[in-house]
Amino acid sequence: MVLVLMSTDEPSALPIHAPEQVPCSAAGMNSLCKTSADGLVTASTGSNGMLSGGGRHFLQIPGPSNVPDRILRAIDRPTIDHRGPEFQALGGRVLGGMKRIFRCAGPVVIYPASGTGAWEAALVNTLSPGDRVLMYETGHFSALWKILAERLGLAPEFIPGDWRHGVDAAKIEGRLRDDATHEIRAVCVVHNDTATGITSDIPAVRHAIDAAGHPALLMVDTISSLASIDYRHDAWGVDVTVAGSQKGLMLPPGLSFNALGPKALEAQKSARMPRSYWSWDEMAGPNAKGFFPYTPATNLLYGLAEAIAMLEEEGLEHVFARHARHAEATRRAVAAWGLELLPVNPSEYSNVLTAILMPEGVSADRFREVTLEAFNMSLGSGLGKVADRVFRIGHLGHFNDLTLAGTLAGVEMGLARAKVPHSAGGLQAAVDYLRDETGETVTLARAANE
Repeated sequence: MVLVLMSTDEPSALPIHAPEQVPCSAAGMNSLCKTSADGLVTASTGSNGMLSGGGRHFLQIPGPSNVPDRILRAIDRPTIDHRGPEFQALGGRVLGGMKRIFRCAGPVVIYPASGTGAWEAALVNTLSPGDRVLMYETGHFSALWKILAERLGLAPEFIPGDWRHGVDAAKIEGRLRDDATHEIRAVCVVHNDTATGITSDIPAVRHAIDAAGHPALLMVDTISSLASIDYRHDAWGVDVTVAGSQKGLMLPPGLSFNALGPKALEAQKSARMPRSYWSWDEMAGPNAKGFFPYTPATNLLYGLAEAIAMLEEEGLEHVFARHARHAEATRRAVAAWGLELLPVNPSEYSNVLTAILMPEGVSADRFREVTLEAFNMSLGSGLGKVADRVFRIGHLGHFNDLTLAGTLAGVEMGLARAKVPHSAGGLQAAVDYLRDETGETVTLARAANE
């Protein structure tokens, strides 16, 4: 059964030579529509004849996360003169506020870019062509950072991992001890790998570098952990922290960040990688006065100011505890379903997302497709080595108990609809935990080890 929703009067915007799927935003829908050759936009109904687009779409991927109404309203303001005093106040507010989010005393650089841009900025401002960089494989995103380093003309060395464990600090220490001539100039690790749901122990990596007596810089990707999981740039001895706007900061994609320590600032003085757009030096002078050296993403900065305010109103420790509570509830649901988590070590379970292995021979992508079609909920796909073997539930950012309950209800219904072998009761296990656990006594990730 097909329901005709509307006719378009802009054929140039929608190709008429062949049907294609497009978002139903013009019709107030969040499902996928089909555009026919004559320009009619239609939405398919499910097998029960019901339209799947009623209500809001559940975006439960591990980023971009849901953008709160407060931030949407903040972004929805007229753009102002980015050389004027009103913008200067805004620039000073967000540059100072992000220092508190990173927990650093040094400068934070904000780019109109994705997290990939912040990866590149961290490398080109501190290194020279041919420099050796030690990286650790924890999942898809650590692998992508390595590829970027290779393309820049660096010489990354990858400590291989199995995508089920986090960074082994002892292996980093051993490799650095072997580097007697200090050819390795930086150690790059991902704090929370979004592809695998694994959170690595950054203080342990810092300790490993120090124990080896090695001068390498420590660079950490916090794109999916900042403002969701406890992170302390200064206290943990990180030299460059990389982050993005679309995860714990609850913004649309489009901003990325470098938080800088004194050792990184010193390294840029002798770094010879070509850089212009990403140059920290170019940012430093204007940033000191609340401005930027080129046209900034003004409306996203409005949203960033609101995001910082929301995080600080709740309190970062409460934000971290909330994420830990929702992650634990999700893991209890997975256990009740009889499914397996991708990460093996409980101390490395992510509080941002949960990565779940499908039973052998069962397609994760088919399950996700069925869930989207039947219940209008998007779940994260498996990436790289775990493509079609894993699905991911995002529980980060602007998120509460009822959002999680709805998410887990959708997963449980999707498992049944897709005929995935599992036990019932996952939703109930999570609800029982949420009902009985106030969140005040939730132990933050790895707190016992600190």
